[in-house]
Amino acid sequence: MSTTRARYVDIRGVAEYLGVTIRHIRRLVAEERIPYIKWGLNLHFDLDEIDAWIDQHRRAARRSS
Repeated sequence: MSTTRARYVDIRGVAEYLGVTIRHIRRLVAEERIPYIKWGLNLHFDLDEIDAWIDQHRRAARRSS
């Protein structure tokens, strides 16, 4: 049995995926800080691009002395 995920999700789906509010996603879109696709009036998010975006913004933990 293979598990597949939807490649594209709507704004609610990406908010759930990232564990944030829809309002936060809308702010990221308005500031063009998150990758998205606009089809007509709707926003769609490619989960592969979202994963890559997360990896680009990953910060290493500080070492404690």
